[in-house]
Amino acid sequence: MRVLAAMSGGVDSAVAAARAVDAGHDVTGVHLALSRNPQTFRTGARGCCTVEDSRDARRAADVLGIPFYVWDMAERFHADVVDDFVAEYAAGRTPNPCLRCNEKIKFAAVLDRAIALGFDAVVTGHHARLGADGLLRRSVDLPKDQSYVLAVLNRAQLDRSMFPLGDSTKAQVRAEAAERGLGVAEKPDSHDICFIADGDTRGFLESRLGSAPGDIVDSTTGEVVGAHSGAYAYTVGQRKGLGLTVPAPDGRPRYVLSITPKTNTVTVGPASALAVSTVHAARPVWTGLADGVDGPLDCVVQLRAHGETYPARVSVTGGELTAELATPARGVAAGQALVVYRPDPAGDVVLGSGTITHT
Repeated sequence: MRVLAAMSGGVDSAVAAARAVDAGHDVTGVHLALSRNPQTFRTGARGCCTVEDSRDARRAADVLGIPFYVWDMAERFHADVVDDFVAEYAAGRTPNPCLRCNEKIKFAAVLDRAIALGFDAVVTGHHARLGADGLLRRSVDLPKDQSYVLAVLNRAQLDRSMFPLGDSTKAQVRAEAAERGLGVAEKPDSHDICFIADGDTRGFLESRLGSAPGDIVDSTTGEVVGAHSGAYAYTVGQRKGLGLTVPAPDGRPRYVLSITPKTNTVTVGPASALAVSTVHAARPVWTGLADGVDGPLDCVVQLRAHGETYPARVSVTGGELTAELATPARGVAAGQALVVYRPDPAGDVVLGSGTITHT
């Protein structure tokens, strides 16, 4: 089979490409140049898509003896991921850019181009599994599992995808990279948001959205208890960095409960007010159910990357997914994904997903 290996310059994608070669596939490596300023260099585990990453990917391809190319997708990435990220925060939501990148770039733009060029599938270093039945499953290395950010993919995209690392832990992947002589064996993982290399999300958003002063209001008293320079700098469940000037009557911490862009208001309140039992999501995708959901479905749901899971009953009405949680969840933010897993003892099969709109 002729496959395209997406090589980020990290250890996971390099070993995934190596395993595809070992499996007898005709493999070509490709590095996605996603940064408008690729001459910048990463700092430790921050940043990605730099000239350093491109060179690391090329060296890995040389070791594997496979052809290697660089595809410039900076403008597409900026439009579909970076601009979307900024717009979502401006609308009072908390997006997951990794999920959007998988949906719009790696398994849409890249996969479409790969198929047009005659490739049969795309190989990536994601920590997730695709079973013989074609169903997406969690990685055996649960702390590294990325099924949550892949759950947005549709059936046709999964049918053209390969995730060779799903049955291995990250430690095993690094050890294998060292045995293969891959120079990225000990390279730090990229953390945080890849296009915000310094980790300052608030500063990044302010540079694009400007200052927009507004009130921070207590949910129980209606009193203005602080001021902000931009509601986009807050997310539901946030406790630190609120800049409150009036203490709570009971002296307990306050948390962000909601963000209202229309009035430019951030509402805060006690931890107990964060608990929600009903979550609504839009644009459901059912990759693990051939006929979708035609009635209430008992399942397990995950509401943020690497977050807890909750037993739930989901239903779909008028294109909206509703999850009734068996136990309340805290800090559920609009813009994140609601991912539905099969409620078997392992709970590792992805049935579908949607984008959280409200609770």
